[in-house]
Amino acid sequence: MGTWTLDQLQMFIRDTRGRELETARVAAQAHAYNSSNPQEARLQWAKLSLLANRRMLDGTEGTSARVAQQDFMLRMWVIDRLGPDRTDHDWSPEALASDTLDALTFTPTQAAGLAEGWRDLPIERIRELRWHKNLTAHLDCLIEYLAPGPVREQLATWYATRSLLP
Repeated sequence: MGTWTLDQLQMFIRDTRGRELETARVAAQAHAYNSSNPQEARLQWAKLSLLANRRMLDGTEGTSARVAQQDFMLRMWVIDRLGPDRTDHDWSPEALASDTLDALTFTPTQAAGLAEGWRDLPIERIRELRWHKNLTAHLDCLIEYLAPGPVREQLATWYATRSLLP
């Protein structure tokens, strides 16, 4: 798949379900990361990687968290390396901030409280804390792109809480 054209990989992604989408996601992402490609092509490859990633959603909690984390990390990479685009939801720092907050089910206070005694928690709760840690992995970079205000403050609080999570 690494040698396929954008159109070939796009057709494959649209017609495929399941694990093969992960291979397609990684192949498209590799093209996006390739600095010898023009910026517009890199953005198209990144969009294709996001499409493959989002098509992997199967309604399970674990898959949803993994898909969201991969989505957030690629979007942050594009914003940071290729520049933000506030007219495109995927490349808008504000949209990424909103999507991140929407994906979190705990407040920072709840997460910090649970993290204090995480070794005594049921495995499902530990897993949820790990998901929150993964879903906030991009915040150190994202915060720099946001104007001062409530959303930036919420994410800064989450960034500080992240280090407490297992």
